[in-house]
Amino acid sequence: QVQLAESGGGLVQAGGSLSLSCAASGRTYSTFALGWFRQAPGKEREFVAAITWSGGSTRYADSVKGRFSISRDNAKPTAFLQINSLKPEDTAVYYCAAGTRLYLSSRGTDYDYWGQGTQVTVSS
Repeated sequence: QVQLAESGGGLVQAGGSLSLSCAASGRTYSTFALGWFRQAPGKEREFVAAITWSGGSTRYADSVKGRFSISRDNAKPTAFLQINSLKPEDTAVYYCAAGTRLYLSSRGTDYDYWGQGTQVTVSS
């Protein structure tokens, strides 16, 4: 089993920045990638970004390219999501997820473990 714990959410004004963290524990060696997803009220969960533990290959949703940056620290092990130039439409619960499949996926169903989420609220 793998446990994931997100942190770093909060209330931010539009144009501001946030850094989210996802601390992984347990059998993290069994996972290949860590992804970030978000779900806004009344909307479906959507993919944001993903990164491989080894090599640090990344993948981003088109809607966040240039504003979001994913990184990881294998020693901790923790993944990070830096969000810049926040917009009100970025308001959502942000979840991290870990996957064992050997590819960088944008599909939530390809991830096996999920955190509880952290709320990000952007005021206009």
